[in-house]
This record gives sequence, structure tokens and C-alpha cells, in this order.
Amino acid sequence: MNHARKDWESAEDLHLAAYASKSAGTLGRKHQEPPHPLRSCFARDRDRIFHSRCFRRLEYKTQVFVNGTADHYRTRLTHTMEMSATGRTLARILKANEDLTECICLAHDLGHSPFGHEGEKVLDELMKDHGGFDHNQQSLRNIEVVESPYPDFTGLNLTWEVRAGLLKHEAHIQGAALGGHPVGPFQSLEAQIADIADDMTYHAHDVDDGLEAGIVTLQQLETTEFWRLAAATTRERYPNLSEFQFLRATIRTMLELQVVDVTNHAFQTLEKYKPQSTRDVMTAQERIVDFSPETREMLNEFSAFMFKNLYFHHRVADTTRQSVTMMQKLFVHYIEHPETMGLKARERISEEGLWRTVCDYVAGCTDRYAIEEFRAYGL
Repeated sequence: MNHARKDWESAEDLHLAAYASKSAGTLGRKHQEPPHPLRSCFARDRDRIFHSRCFRRLEYKTQVFVNGTADHYRTRLTHTMEMSATGRTLARILKANEDLTECICLAHDLGHSPFGHEGEKVLDELMKDHGGFDHNQQSLRNIEVVESPYPDFTGLNLTWEVRAGLLKHEAHIQGAALGGHPVGPFQSLEAQIADIADDMTYHAHDVDDGLEAGIVTLQQLETTEFWRLAAATTRERYPNLSEFQFLRATIRTMLELQVVDVTNHAFQTLEKYKPQSTRDVMTAQERIVDFSPETREMLNEFSAFMFKNLYFHHRVADTTRQSVTMMQKLFVHYIEHPETMGLKARERISEEGLWRTVCDYVAGCTDRYAIEEFRAYGL
């Protein structure tokens, strides 16, 4: 078989489900381009994301622990890679478009600020009189405006399906649209997969990091129903593991249990509604890709446990708070001294306004760069 674009498109028609997003049926790009002779439009989008600077910067942005704290903790980049692997697994099982799913996974955190969710909250507060800040919207803004390496157009010029996949918060708003096309009331199957892969991945890997840091203990985890279920499954399969092996295996089991639950629930919902197109998925009476009610209840309890015992733990919160305070002062510094920002950022001030430009610039900072800039200006 030849591997030209049209061959890939034909393979999608042959192997993907009727409800999957087909690359040949894309709603197109904001700026017209001739299609690539060898790659499908979504494969091309994936490569553009991989080669972007905002993607590379994820390596130095916080997931839970501030970057550089230890060698094995997740960063935004490793989280994104693990999420992408989970997303592709789900897409393959459900006969959805793997390339599109991967694109949405890879791009979903491109707009995340330094210093995790606390950094996002502070930027939103700083921007409350200037349009606010949301990392999903910022991810879209990065690929449409801020990241602009090509001479023929602004942004990465990704397909509509990838861009719409980043608007999970907007999809439920009545009449929400992108480029004249509705983005809801539910998203494409590929976007739903990416969204739930995000939750599935951090449920597992944040536990791993918490155990590694000595903040979360096995005794604490055993108070949660979801951990007890994963632990019992692990012990049944492997009764003679050391504690280290048991913990690692149980974390893998946590992810496996979620994959099985989500796919079983999705198959039931697909059978119920029998969607024959992407639009059928988006207009179904309920979300197709989701946890079963029983698993959702367990995970809600588990998430509450993680917030109490990890995310709000003083060792995590104190370090993050110090870092976020630095970021606040750096933001104010750039507002008062915009000439200290990079050249490309300064060039956007006349069109985007000072506050939005500074927000773009600070949101794009890595943890390391923000700290270096804070120290360089003696803030």
C-alpha cells in the first residue's frame, strides 16, 4: 500500500466508525492551504504541535510539584505524553480517529501558566478587568495568535476539529460556535476521549508523585474506595509483591480500571444512540465517553481526597504560593516596564493591548524562566 494522504483517508473510511472524525471531512483551516501530499490533515497538525515552542516549554512547567524539585515528578510535558497515550488507546478501542485525539491531547495544556493551577487562578485574578484567563482558551489563543512561526499566516493554522477540541468549557454554552460551526452541545468523540484521558491520567500519576514525595501514604490511600478496589485487584493478580512493586502495580491498575470502565460505558451509550456521524455524537442526549455512575462516584471521593491530602498539603501549597507570588510581581513589572519583554511580545501590544500581551507573555513562561526573570529584575 502506498502511504500518500489519500491512502490514509481511504484507510480511515475503511477502519474507523461512522461517528469518527474523518480527515477527508475536515471543516478546514482558518487560512487556506493546499493539503499535504503524504500526511493527513490531522497528522500534519500533530507535527506542527510537536515542533512548536509552546509545546517544548511544557517540559519546564509544573504539574503538581514545581519543576526541578526532583527528577521523577511529572511535568506538564510528561503529563501530556501520558494523557496522549491513554487517549490513543481509547480512540483505537472505540474506532475513533487516533491522530485527531492525539492532537487534542498534545495541545490541551499549551496555554497553561507556570506553577500549575494556582498560577492559572492568579492570572485570572490579575486579568479580571481585562477579559480574565482560562488555560483552555489560552491554548487556543497560543495556536491561533501567539505561536506564529510560519510566513504565510498567523498561528499554527490547525484544523477546525483540533481547535474546537480545546473548547470543552464553551461547548455546553447554547449557540457556542467556532468559525461559524457549532462546537456543542457535546464535543466530538475524539475531544471527549481527550477530556476524560486527562482525568484518568492524573488520577493515577498524581498518586505516584505524592507517594514518591512522601506526602501521601499507603494508609491514607486505603481510606478511599477507588484505591482499595485497585489494590485488591493487584493483590489478586500478584500476591507476593514487595511494597514498592505493589504500589507501582496498583497505580497501573488504577489506570486500567478506568480504561475498562470508560470503554464499557461508551459502548453501551453508542449502542443506545447509534450515532452515524460526528454531528450525531455532538447532538446526542448525553455525553458518549464518560465514567459509569458508580466509578464517577468513587473518583469524586478520590479527587476530594487528593485535594485535601496532596494538592492543599502545606509542602506543596507553600512552595507553589511562593512561586505564584513571584509570578504576580513579575506580571506587574511587565505592565510597568513592557520594554523588558521579548521583541515579539512588544510587537503585539498595539494590536492586542498591554494587559493581554503581558498575560500571554507570563502564561508562556516556564517555571524556571519566571523565577530567573524575577531574580534578574530584583523583584
